[in-house]
Amino acid sequence: MRYRPDVDGLRSLAILPILLFHAGVTLFSGGYIGVDIFFVISGFLITTIIRDDLAAGRFSIVTFYERRARRILPALFFTLALTTLAAVILFLPAQLIDYAKSLFGTATFTANFYFWKNSGYFEASAHLRPLLHTWSLAVEEQFYLVVPVAIWAVWRFVRRAEMAVLLIALVASFALSVYMTERGPTANFFLLPTRAWELLLGSLVAILPARVALRGVANEAAALAGLGLTLVPVVLYTDSTPFPGVAALPPCLGTALMIWTGRASPTLVARFLSLRPLVGIGRISYSLYLVHWPICVFLLYTTLQKPGPAQVVLIVALSFALALVSYRWVEQPFRNRATLSGRPALFGASLAGLAAFAFAGVALVQSGGLPARHPGWIVTAQAETTEETRNSWHNGTCFFETDWQFGNWDAEACEIVKNEGKRVLLWGDSYAAHYAPGLEAEAKAIPHRIWQYTQAGCPPVLSYYSFARPSCQAFNGHAMELIDQLDIDTVVLSARWVDLRSRGIGTLADTVRALEDRGLEVHVIGQSPLFVIDVPIISYAKSAGADEASWTVALEPHLNEALEAASPGASFVDPVAALCGEGPCPYRSEGKLLFYDAGHFTDFGSRRAVATYFPLVSARPVIAKSLSNRGLQRKGQRRSRLWPLTG
Repeated sequence: MRYRPDVDGLRSLAILPILLFHAGVTLFSGGYIGVDIFFVISGFLITTIIRDDLAAGRFSIVTFYERRARRILPALFFTLALTTLAAVILFLPAQLIDYAKSLFGTATFTANFYFWKNSGYFEASAHLRPLLHTWSLAVEEQFYLVVPVAIWAVWRFVRRAEMAVLLIALVASFALSVYMTERGPTANFFLLPTRAWELLLGSLVAILPARVALRGVANEAAALAGLGLTLVPVVLYTDSTPFPGVAALPPCLGTALMIWTGRASPTLVARFLSLRPLVGIGRISYSLYLVHWPICVFLLYTTLQKPGPAQVVLIVALSFALALVSYRWVEQPFRNRATLSGRPALFGASLAGLAAFAFAGVALVQSGGLPARHPGWIVTAQAETTEETRNSWHNGTCFFETDWQFGNWDAEACEIVKNEGKRVLLWGDSYAAHYAPGLEAEAKAIPHRIWQYTQAGCPPVLSYYSFARPSCQAFNGHAMELIDQLDIDTVVLSARWVDLRSRGIGTLADTVRALEDRGLEVHVIGQSPLFVIDVPIISYAKSAGADEASWTVALEPHLNEALEAASPGASFVDPVAALCGEGPCPYRSEGKLLFYDAGHFTDFGSRRAVATYFPLVSARPVIAKSLSNRGLQRKGQRRSRLWPLTG
């Protein structure tokens, strides 16, 4: 096929949003769609190359995989070697074990399956996974196992039906993706069957006959439309956009349009994409994609802070520098056959390299994450985050981690405070459940009856719908039924409210209003402290052995103010003001951790939080160096806001 500089330029439109999105530039909140641009480009190029070879009578499966090995593996091996070295030096045992499992998945091109089962792309845990981005390589390599043989078979036996076969496969994959958007969003994101249509869309552009083309103004307009369809989602989409499914259609169609319209003659868009800076970035885009995410992860891990402007510049600069090294001294020698020119040597080295990294992953897991590197870790961190913490949330009975389990809710088992007084329902997600241990421990100071009704990922907002948690609306609707059945007169709402930002904090108001219309007393607990990384890691790095320690919270300013404004008529408490005041937030007190991950309380932390600010607690103990002398609540106001702690 003839070289098209605009396609290399199009690669730059894929990698730059990804890089800036991962670096933390909020303007590029939908930068992850760059992967979809890559998928369409890959489908187009691979199909074009194979069909050109078939037409010339020189197609060979061996040659195809030789090209793939030269294109994919050298830069991948370079990145894996550096990343593994950094992980062994920096990561604590638990993180190194997780890394090792993902290393095995990357080396066997099954990383997408590993991350499907163990992580969401946008979850907090993803920020500690340097190889998370290799899921897309796995998808492409799995695609390449099928497509060459499929294209050859169609060309050989049903060539006249080539377009029909491709369209059937494309539509089936797209329909499955749309269906799975709600039914299995994580699988939809990571797995080939629901992503294949994006690559096949590129294949469709490759097989369209030359006569199917626009001319003149119509072609220019189509190219501009393609550019718009591709770029607009970069700034409009967020991590809450249901994806891929229908939402992936605009950037994929836009990419296909730009490739298609630039095929016959250069459009204005094609000329723009052919500018030397964009072409240059496009040529190093593969290496840039590989190296940038590990840099983001390790910088976060070492600084324990969200990237600020200086860190963003550092991430971008380091990524480009390392990508240039990889492209110049790793990619090019192998692609130009200057190194390992013979096929036996190439395939032998490829298999040996993949096997070595796979073995390294297994060995690191079997070693327990090389704990001898950090002999104090178990004593100073892991021992403080007990296994009982999650169990004390009443998992499977009052707190549900799997969809549609809430039918197992048991009123008798979930009455966690059994005093006389108000009949209270604690309703929310895991950030409501983490108060349960503290409520039970402080039951004598709570002259009421409290039932726990909580489900992971489901803020207590009646209109809340989550593609990741499709049962949330039913779960929240069932709460209203329980309120009637148990004759509840008081409701306490608590959640990881940051998950409500993209849907609108104001959606809380309708739920508060619906509860008040039933004559209920409503209390809203605002967002509790969140850290950029798991607190045990911060503790080990910054305060091993200390009795008291604090760190900066990773929380948007004024979030709790917005929540208070969205809950008119309710009593509101601000956990961040109560626990943290104006400065860093305590994460260790009396030699014990208050949090066991990036935001959930340990049992000790839960008791401290309940005693400090939980609504309806009648007698609050004075916590040394903690409570402001201004008192806990503003007097004379129906809605109360906790004043900051002083320690």
